Amino acid sequence: MSHKDEIKDGGRDLNRDPITKAPGAHPIGVGVGGAAGGAAAGAVAGTVFGPVGTLIGAAIGVVAGAAVGKGVAERIDPTGETEYWRDAHRERDYVKADHDYDRDYAPAYGLGLQAREAERTRDWGESEATLQKEWESARGESRLGWEDARPAVRDAWDRTDRTYDLYERSDAYYADAFERAPYRDADADYSHYQPAYRYGAYARTRHADRAWDDRLAAELESDWTNRRGNSPLDWDRAKAAVQDAYVSHDHYAGGSYLRDNSGRDDTDRFRVG
Repeated sequence: MSHKDEIKDGGRDLNRDPITKAPGAHPIGVGVGGAAGGAAAGAVAGTVFGPVGTLIGAAIGVVAGAAVGKGVAERIDPTGETEYWRDAHRERDYVKADHDYDRDYAPAYGLGLQAREAERTRDWGESEATLQKEWESARGESRLGWEDARPAVRDAWDRTDRTYDLYERSDAYYADAFERAPYRDADADYSHYQPAYRYGAYARTRHADRAWDDRLAAELESDWTNRRGNSPLDWDRAKAAVQDAYVSHDHYAGGSYLRDNSGRDDTDRFRVG
């Protein structure tokens, strides 16, 4: 679903079925291997926020936002998020030293991400009571009670908000800048490039300590088919737009990054808390 469609729907991601366009669909398990299949037993068939799938790389059933078809480029990469939180959770003061990421915390981060993707109109205060009820089903083998899981769920919820805010900023910036882009194909319009811009903006949040180079480009190319949505651009045509959004983040990211990027370190990373 395009950004304009989101606005028409009141800013809410309705998780439309990619074929029927009916609201409420949240395809799960796309591209998940056999290892994840065993974890699916710990996943919930559905919640009031939508079905919960299996997050690749996690040992517990959580969200898989790998929807196919229209709208996929507007979603948040679940594989990237589980790897992000695998590192970032170590810095959180709410994490218990004797608890495990895959078993205990991945389900909480997955619930926060999935819930915020499914319901974009209610704030945390309106949603917390429902999330607390959902946690009992979504937790799988997690040893965390709600009071201990709550900070992780909220952390992922807030990061999701910031990621969508970044998408909105990049959309606003490139809807205009695209007209002057030297790589623009004469027969293409902005909607063809929007997924590439969003992919580049999101990739920067995942790799803020890396400069753009051939190795990074090759890594991003490997996932372009899953990120392009309905864009007709192959990687060779999309690459320049992805790179543009990746290296030009200061033009649209507002306060999400520090301006002084010399000697880049973790303080330059997209802030999640």
